[in-house]
Amino acid sequence: MRKTRLAAIAASVALVGLPLAAGPASADDHGGELTAELSQLNDSGASGTAWAKVDGTNVEISLETQGLLDGAPHAQHIHIGGQNVCPANDQEGNGFEGALQVSDAADQYGAVAVSLTKEPGMTGAEHGLDVADFPAEGSYSYSRTIEVSEEMAQQIAAGDGVVVVHGVDHDGSGKYDGDTKSDLDPELPSEATDPAACGELNAAQMSMPHGGVETGGANTAGIEYPTALAFGTLALGLGGLGLFAARRRATN
Repeated sequence: MRKTRLAAIAASVALVGLPLAAGPASADDHGGELTAELSQLNDSGASGTAWAKVDGTNVEISLETQGLLDGAPHAQHIHIGGQNVCPANDQEGNGFEGALQVSDAADQYGAVAVSLTKEPGMTGAEHGLDVADFPAEGSYSYSRTIEVSEEMAQQIAAGDGVVVVHGVDHDGSGKYDGDTKSDLDPELPSEATDPAACGELNAAQMSMPHGGVETGGANTAGIEYPTALAFGTLALGLGGLGLFAARRRATN
């Protein structure tokens, strides 16, 4: 009877840590940390990753992008107010040969809320087309802390933000040109503002990287619940000791 009780207790202790180590992620668990995988739109070939951390009314955001048109400015924003989703890459719009324009998917990702300009560029929605203040490389790293309104900070922390990067060379000319005009500014070609990549900001699966993207080998960097994982490991160890004790008593 004593042997059975010890074995049952050991098994229970061993299981305590397992749900804790596998708990789901949420914005609250990470102090407002979010991430987005940027996927191409309009067959742009662009991709990347965005990270954001909300602290009060400050939003720290970083982007790593690649596959964009080199030597041309890429307007980039946090959009809020739509369905908080990105359109599909094959979704058609009213642009060049059916290309998706910004307004064609506004109901999905919302309107421009924060302009992700380079310092010291202004970051309000009204500066969404300040061409000289955006990155102009095919691949780039971007990082900036931006102060927003309290309401906007809460929306971003809740996962209501979508990162959109703009600028697509539809005709392969190596520059923004063509007869189709932008739906945002008729003085610009549509290629300059058409969406190239999009990603939905959701609760982060790893901490925001500092000094580059965190990559991994066999370590615990980026694991969501290090304390729970350690507790789970301890519980498994205790469970092993309990089973050992039960077997030893049985032998004696």
